[in-house]
Amino acid sequence: MPDWETIGAFVRRRRSANRLTQRQLADLSGVGLRFVSELERDKATLRLDAVNRVLAVFGKCAGVVDAPRDELDLGD
Repeated sequence: MPDWETIGAFVRRRRSANRLTQRQLADLSGVGLRFVSELERDKATLRLDAVNRVLAVFGKCAGVVDAPRDELDLGD
């Protein structure tokens, strides 16, 4: 697993590892099939409560973490 991956990539990887279809994951988490599809494609605007319902299937929840970014050149 990479040091950092998107939520969509995580969900797709875990769903596949558990041999779940998108429909099965949607049913387990109480969200729609379209939502799971958009989540796995990293749609930029998704409801956080619904994201957390999907993540809860895998024993996870969204949280605050340091984002990868290029170092800033602040000059000296």
